[in-house]
Amino acid sequence: MRNLACLFLLVFFFSGCTTNSDSRIQSLQETNPNPKDLTVVKEIEFESEGVQLAGSLYIPKHPKAAIVLVHGSDPVPRMANLAELLAKNDLLVLTYDKRGVGKSGGVYAGPQAGTNNISVDNLTLLAKDANAAVNLISQYGKELPIGLVGASQAGWIIPIAALKNPSIKFMVLFSSPTITTLEQLRFQFYTNGRKDFWDNHIEDDVRAHIQNAPDRYQFEATDPKDSLSALSIPGLWLFGEQDIQIPVKMCMEQLNGLKAQGKPFEYTLSPELGHDTYKPEPLEIAIQWIKRNAARH
Repeated sequence: MRNLACLFLLVFFFSGCTTNSDSRIQSLQETNPNPKDLTVVKEIEFESEGVQLAGSLYIPKHPKAAIVLVHGSDPVPRMANLAELLAKNDLLVLTYDKRGVGKSGGVYAGPQAGTNNISVDNLTLLAKDANAAVNLISQYGKELPIGLVGASQAGWIIPIAALKNPSIKFMVLFSSPTITTLEQLRFQFYTNGRKDFWDNHIEDDVRAHIQNAPDRYQFEATDPKDSLSALSIPGLWLFGEQDIQIPVKMCMEQLNGLKAQGKPFEYTLSPELGHDTYKPEPLEIAIQWIKRNAARH
C-alpha cells in the first residue's frame, strides 16, 4: 500500500495547469476587456454515467465557437477565470466541477481517495463526462463548431472523447502528453520534480531513460496516439520547453509523425515556460487559433 500511495502522489504532481494560474488569467482578462458585449452566466446541471455534474455556461453576445473545458488531474471545480476570459473573446464556454468535486456527484479518483487517476477506466470515464458536456453545450450553440480545451492529464482524455463524439470539431491541449501514461511516469520519476533538471540533462538521456527504465508499477497504459491516429479534426498543442512533467520534444516528434500522415495537428513551444502554459501568450495563440478554425465552418 505504501508504494501504491507513492504512485498516486506522483501522478498528481502531473497537473496543476488548471489550478495555479488564476491570477495570470485574471491579468490577461484585464488586458483584453470586452465591455460592449456582456457575458451571461447560466448555472447548469447534466447527467453523465448515472451522476449529476454541475457547472456554468458562459454565453457571450456574439459567440464564434463553443468550448468545453476539460480538467487536469487535480480535484478541480469549474474553471471560472479561464471560462470568463474565453467568453470575453466571443467563445461560448461550458465549465463544470470535476466528478466528485464541488457540486458534482460521483467519486473523484486521486491520491486523497487512494485510487489510480490514470487508469484506463478513469480516463475513459472522464472522457464520457466531457462528452456529456459537449452534448449539453450543443443545445445552446447549435450552429457553432464545438471544441475541447484542456491541460495536462486532459491530453489523454480529450482524444478519447473526440474519437467517440463526432460533434467535436477541434481540440486545444496545453502541456499535454502524446506519450503513454506509463512513459509519462518514467519521465516523471526521472525528473523527480527538480526545477533545474534541464540544466543538467540532455534530450538523449531522457529518451534512453523513457525507453529502457523498468516500470515501477504495473497497469494497462493509455496511449493517446491510438485515438489521435484515428482523428481528422484540427488540434493545437502548446508546450513549455522547461516542462518536467512531460518530455515535450519527444511529444513534438510524435506529433510530427502524425502530421506526416496528414493529420491537421499543430504545436507551439515557449522556451521559457514549464508545465504551466496557461499564460498570456499561449492563451492568446490558442484563442486566435480557435477563431480561425471556427471561421472555416
